[in-house]
Amino acid sequence: MSTQLRVDWPECKARGLCHEVLPDLVELDPWGYPIVRGPVTDDLLADAREAVRTCPRAALRLVEGR
Repeated sequence: MSTQLRVDWPECKARGLCHEVLPDLVELDPWGYPIVRGPVTDDLLADAREAVRTCPRAALRLVEGR
């Protein structure tokens, strides 16, 4: 199983906090919207949870996959 970080695009307002908390996994496009570069590895899981908690628009969530 792998964990994915998902963005709720209508809710995201490109504030960039997810990149500040999780720069190893989240890049920002030229407009400041997040680009998630792959699954959440075990070593990044705590930071991914923090990114979800700190998103001011609640536009991030963690999803367990296969």
